[in-house]
Amino acid sequence: MSDASLHSDAYENEAQFGDYFALLKPRVMTLVVFTAFVGLLAAPVAVHPFVGFCAVLFIAVGGGASGALNMWYDSDIDAVMKRTARRPIPAGKVTRDEALAIGLTLSTFAVVFLGLATNWVAAGLLAFTIFFYVVIYTMWLKRLTPQNIVIGGAAGAFPPMIGWAAATGDISTASVLMFCLTFLWTPPHFWALALFVRMDYDNATVPMLTVTHGRRATRRHILVYTVLLAAFAIGLAFTQVGGPIYLVTALVLNALFLKGAVQIARRDEDTAEADSYKAERSFFKLSLLYLFAHFGAILVDAGLDRAGVWG
Repeated sequence: MSDASLHSDAYENEAQFGDYFALLKPRVMTLVVFTAFVGLLAAPVAVHPFVGFCAVLFIAVGGGASGALNMWYDSDIDAVMKRTARRPIPAGKVTRDEALAIGLTLSTFAVVFLGLATNWVAAGLLAFTIFFYVVIYTMWLKRLTPQNIVIGGAAGAFPPMIGWAAATGDISTASVLMFCLTFLWTPPHFWALALFVRMDYDNATVPMLTVTHGRRATRRHILVYTVLLAAFAIGLAFTQVGGPIYLVTALVLNALFLKGAVQIARRDEDTAEADSYKAERSFFKLSLLYLFAHFGAILVDAGLDRAGVWG
């Protein structure tokens, strides 16, 4: 092998900026940023734009730090799953030690600077979120229980509460219900995907509900969580962050979501396979719109309220 080819191979395996950025799970960070931003603006307290920008930035960095620490610990199972085999660590772009160092550094940076920029209630919530996702979910319960998606969803549900706390310095019924909205949305969203995508969690010894309890039980779980989700989502309309736009959005989307969940619960695998999981795919696509539409409606109502439209 020539020196040129050796240098070429070495360059190909060298980590680029995009590899380090991928450690932060940018797709997940998008949801973190959006829901934190909504929680911040929906709060009944005016926040200076620069303070608000810093709050959302540090919450996003904290979310990214969680992603890096998750990839550090889960690098063994990422390497055997097709969905995750190209992540920076199993691809050989970034070492586990580098991911750990990045995750710990960014976690400390995010928590400290969020506390300095806003308040220590918000910083404490961010610190707990990182701890919950990395230690309680990733290290402890992810590989032990088929309710792993439910538990992991809690970590992703904290950003609107943190945004609210950054503005107000406290926790309220409205911010808890915004937490519940994301928390209860996560299981039906991921379990619907698990029904029509043959995931390789079994090869990685990760106990997903479809593997441990079967697809029939998964369908029933989707319906139960969707009913709970609808109750909390509509209930949020009658808190201080609710409004006419949100109420209409919640009523329409939850009616459609419930209809889809009932349809999924009534189907068997033979029927689903015959039409290539049409109902499950439609439900999953709706779930992608569901959360953004609800938080978007909260944002619109908050803006109209501040503009004096709702009196």
